[in-house]
Amino acid sequence: MKKIENTFTVLGFVGKDAQVREFENASVARFSVAVCRGEKDKEGKTQYTSAFISIEAWRKNENKDSFDRIKKGVMLTCEGYFKSEEWTEEDGTVRNRVIIVANKFYETPEKELEEKKEKGK
Repeated sequence: MKKIENTFTVLGFVGKDAQVREFENASVARFSVAVCRGEKDKEGKTQYTSAFISIEAWRKNENKDSFDRIKKGVMLTCEGYFKSEEWTEEDGTVRNRVIIVANKFYETPEKELEEKKEKGK
C-alpha cells in the first residue's frame, strides 16, 4: 500500500492581521490567505475567482515572534498539513471540520521583483 502524504503548499495574500492566542506553553495564530484562479471564458478573456483559505499556525511561546510578519497584504507561502477535528454538540449532533495547519510560512518575493533581478544580472 502506498503512503499518502498529508501536505499542502499555498501562496497568497494575508487577508487581515493574524489573531494570536497565547496558552501556557504555546501560541496559535489564525489568519486567512487570499488565492485566485484564472479561467478563460467563452470569449477567451481570463476571469479570476478568489477564495480565502483559513489557516492556523502553532509555535512555542518563545518562538511566537514569527507571527509578527502575518500582516494584511503580505504575500505568504504556507506549507503544512490537514488536520481533522470531530466534536459533539450539546444536542448530540456530531460535527467535524478540516483545519489547515501551517508548520512553515514565509514571505514570498513577488514574481515581478524576481524577474527584474534576473534581468539586471
